[in-house]
Amino acid sequence: MAVVETHNLTKRFGQQTAVDRLTLAVETGEVFGLLGPNGAGKSTVIKMLTTLIPATTGAARVAGFDVSRDRTTVQRLIGYVPQALSVDGTLTGYENLLVVAKLYNVPRAKRLSRVRSALSYVGLADVADRLVRTYSGGMIRRLEIAQALLHHPRVLFMDEPTVGLDPVARKAMWELVQQLRADYGTTIFLTTHFMDEADTLCDRVAIMHLGQVVVTGTPQELKTSVKEQDASLDDVFIHYTGDYLAAAGDYRDTSATRRTAQRLG
Repeated sequence: MAVVETHNLTKRFGQQTAVDRLTLAVETGEVFGLLGPNGAGKSTVIKMLTTLIPATTGAARVAGFDVSRDRTTVQRLIGYVPQALSVDGTLTGYENLLVVAKLYNVPRAKRLSRVRSALSYVGLADVADRLVRTYSGGMIRRLEIAQALLHHPRVLFMDEPTVGLDPVARKAMWELVQQLRADYGTTIFLTTHFMDEADTLCDRVAIMHLGQVVVTGTPQELKTSVKEQDASLDDVFIHYTGDYLAAAGDYRDTSATRRTAQRLG
């Protein structure tokens, strides 16, 4: 059963079409990856599905609710880990989660146990009382995931979850995503421009290019489709987008990526 559905979902900013008639379905319990270069429209899709920005045309439903008409309900049924910093460095890890627990109306009697459980789950129990500004990039990402899981969401949206992380932190993040899926059957919708990340984590992927989805399938199906021996998802990307150089992004994309890396570094 589809827990995320879009039909001709479109977003325009003035004369620019960022997302062009996106139609897809994500099944309950799967890890779905939206791939593509910087500027392809991935983050715009995430922002529409998490109700942060309205669609220009088209429709989307999350957990059975329309993201336009039922914004508040959708917000309470999802978790969201954005690219931008979403924790307060002047608070401890515990205090950050306590604030979120109150915002999501977690019952007072359950707040302490819920917060401590979330911190333990992401491996931060021993640093719960340290200021977040002393955390490493990987620790910050894990805290942001803990925040997004506090209210037990139906769907977890993750926008470029490993941008700016070193190889060790990236591997730890992959393991956490796989653990979430195994332990809770959480539906995870993530965006990335790292093909190895998608190959490792995702049940199915869709590749975006210039605002449109050009192909969807399992990683293995897509690798088989290019008719190249021992093809990788990088080969798939080049085959379907026709321009591997697009993956580098423009000046603004590069600047944004480096800012993310700096704050997580």
